[in-house]
Amino acid sequence: MEKEDALNALAALGQETRLDVFRLLVKAGKEGMTAGAISDALEVRPNTLSTHLGALSRSGLVQAERDGRSICYRANLETMRVLVTYLLQDCCGGNPELCAPFLNMAGTASRHGTNDC
Repeated sequence: MEKEDALNALAALGQETRLDVFRLLVKAGKEGMTAGAISDALEVRPNTLSTHLGALSRSGLVQAERDGRSICYRANLETMRVLVTYLLQDCCGGNPELCAPFLNMAGTASRHGTNDC
């Protein structure tokens, strides 16, 4: 990951609603969620949500896939993993074992998923 990519991802997550959307999609896992389901879950107006989903998509943190008449949104867990790895790559002053728990958590998070789109 390049520095600019990390800055874009962190900027996208630096807004309350976008952070909530991203965390909800991480929780939803591989199945993702429709915009309507996200809107209902977070009580965000659809037009406002569309703007936030666009910002998250442009940052690479969210992927959108058309499913019939609906669009299914999923957290891009690979981008999240790469971002966490980028943030921790020079971690702990030459003692990488100190960061191992964080990297293990990131790996575990990318394997979970429950909600349907």
